[in-house]
Amino acid sequence: MREFSVPVRTEVAPDAALTDMIFTNARQYGSEVGLRRRVDGQWRDVTWQEFLDQVTGVAKGLVAAGVAAGDRVGLQAKTRYEWTVFDYAIWTAGAVVVPIYETSSADQVAWILSDSGATAIVVEREEHATAVDSVRDQAPELRSVYVIEDDAVGTLTQAGRDVPDSELEARRKTLGAESLATLIYTSGTTGRPKGCELTHGNFLFEIDNGITLLDRFMGVQGSLLLFIPLAHVLARVLQVGAIKNRTVIGHTPDVKNLVEDLGEFKPTFVLAVPRVFEKVFNSAKAKAEGDGKGKIFDKAAQVAIDWSRAQDNGGAGLGLKVQHALFDKLVYGKLRAALGGRCLGAISGGAPLGERLGHFFRGIGVTVFEGYGLTETTAAASVNHDAALKIGTVGQPLPGVSFAVADDGELLIRGGIVMRGYWKNEDATKEAIDADGWFHTGDLGEIDNEGFVKITGRKKEILVTAGGKNVAPAVLEDRIRAHRLVSQCIVVGDQRPFIAALITLDEEALPQWLQSKGKDAGLTADQLREDPEVLAEIEAAVKDANKAVSQAEAIKKWTVLATDFTEDNGMLTPSLKLKRNVVLKEFGSEVDALYTR
Repeated sequence: MREFSVPVRTEVAPDAALTDMIFTNARQYGSEVGLRRRVDGQWRDVTWQEFLDQVTGVAKGLVAAGVAAGDRVGLQAKTRYEWTVFDYAIWTAGAVVVPIYETSSADQVAWILSDSGATAIVVEREEHATAVDSVRDQAPELRSVYVIEDDAVGTLTQAGRDVPDSELEARRKTLGAESLATLIYTSGTTGRPKGCELTHGNFLFEIDNGITLLDRFMGVQGSLLLFIPLAHVLARVLQVGAIKNRTVIGHTPDVKNLVEDLGEFKPTFVLAVPRVFEKVFNSAKAKAEGDGKGKIFDKAAQVAIDWSRAQDNGGAGLGLKVQHALFDKLVYGKLRAALGGRCLGAISGGAPLGERLGHFFRGIGVTVFEGYGLTETTAAASVNHDAALKIGTVGQPLPGVSFAVADDGELLIRGGIVMRGYWKNEDATKEAIDADGWFHTGDLGEIDNEGFVKITGRKKEILVTAGGKNVAPAVLEDRIRAHRLVSQCIVVGDQRPFIAALITLDEEALPQWLQSKGKDAGLTADQLREDPEVLAEIEAAVKDANKAVSQAEAIKKWTVLATDFTEDNGMLTPSLKLKRNVVLKEFGSEVDALYTR
């Protein structure tokens, strides 16, 4: 078994808990700005002391309402300032946070509340409260529902005004590294979600050993704009890491206004899924083409990629340096401005970014650090960083973490970031974590001689063609999704004579592309799925993807679907992973048609 470990930097003290950092920040740096929040369209500063006062006010309200130490409390909202307040308030009351995606259905909410035994839930708006009320009979331990938009913060603060500080101190003393901090239900592409038990120690090990690798961006002078859901473990870890490092945090719930928000907030660091970086690139390319500057953009992009690649091989030559400096003034500066102008780096997670895009962003001056991890590993288990960067990989293990490749190619992980287990599910825990403490990820991967990890596919998503060829669909899907007109792609071919694909069009990208082609910008994906120029673009994307695999693994046939895969229609998880079984059931006839002579 191939194995690679990185020595631990920081051990977590047995009595340490996540609440310690906000009390320390208020005591030592109380007048410094810790967070910024949107109020009536304006960013307002919140000092560490003001933040602590709000957290303790809400925590006292939860205590007064009967929330006991160790109780589970649901939290369902978009990424917003109040999420962070409630996260820390629930911990300060000695309780356990159970995050729920704000897009979750009533059935999903019912399962999480009943399985976790939650005694209270905080929701964003009345619509969520109505959904909770509709499933109350399935959550017998649930007593209280608080609505953020109905001033849940003020209501709880008022309710807890007679609770003494000594009660919160007593609650905090019940917490330690082994205490349960959160139950995060894995969105799951199949079956009922399982609750991952993450302790205070898991989070502290992750941030003390992992966030330190990003201190150029996540320090006292830095700022972080969070926009992916805080119900997702990666956003949550960066929230906690930013507070520990005193990095100023802002929240924005709606990515439709992301460029505007980035311009106003001016973060030094952002966190996003690869789709966001793909859209930044594709939008810039489309705008350049619309302005008649497509060839200039293409040349600038290639220079950025070549310059980045040269950094790994002794540095750029004089000619490339001159070209890079020229395009920095003409093109790259505008792209950096679209990210707020101060952004020095970014984290990409959830799916592979792709080597070409990785080099492009480093070439324009915004290095995107890819990492890898799961909810079960408290987010990142490996990450690229300034001192150890290899584009096209997901980095080396975090300090204190070991990776191994099993005989069947599965990646195994061990260290202080691995969850305690699955809530009330001993069989699933034993299946996931073996007797030696190795967590079995379900992902296939490789580790090179320097310890850099590469993900090659999903163990359970390997397709086996009728000819017996094993094919990892992720390699092809990721490359096709990188095309500006493509939203989603699912590769098929299990027990079939060849590999094929179902592809959907990106509704947001279509209008600009249509204008550049002199077509009606109002045409829909359904109307364009048989358009010859659209099909030519998709054909080019498929040919490019096929370059990454052998002839036997290449896509032979494909079709464009009339509708996209979305979270709303149940085909994507909240973290935007494909629910393969759902897609294949819904589009079974389209798949069959690909194999009909």
